[in-house]
Amino acid sequence: MLGVVVGAAMAEEGERKAALETVQADGTDGNCVTFVLHDEDHTLGNSLRYMVMKNPDVEFCGYCITHPSESKINFRIQTRGGLPAVEPFRKGLNDLMGVCQHVLNTFEQHSREDKPKPVSPVTGRQAELSHCLPWLRPAGCLVCTQK
Repeated sequence: MLGVVVGAAMAEEGERKAALETVQADGTDGNCVTFVLHDEDHTLGNSLRYMVMKNPDVEFCGYCITHPSESKINFRIQTRGGLPAVEPFRKGLNDLMGVCQHVLNTFEQHSREDKPKPVSPVTGRQAELSHCLPWLRPAGCLVCTQK
């Protein structure tokens, strides 16, 4: 069966490539669709697959990375009945965004709570935790002057 690209325009010289394409097999209705996600990897693929599979109307959901040197995911959804595959895909993305927002809010709430702040071994002063985390300040901590 040949696939037909349903949703994406070809990128012209200097134009940005579409982040999402939809591919639907010839002769099928919208309940079995492959979504091609550009510039993504297992981080989004596996968590989105988990969220989509929680939907009881989804018969199959899976993804693959086309090649290790390409940052592209083929994400396939097949639904039961007449439900279009784009609906659980959209719901899965929205649910995943909600979970990520909840994690971010919880992290920010707990990082603002009044806890004893770490003391710099160099200066002996208390510092904000975010100043001492190297991945939040790559040049090193400005408070404790350590890299």
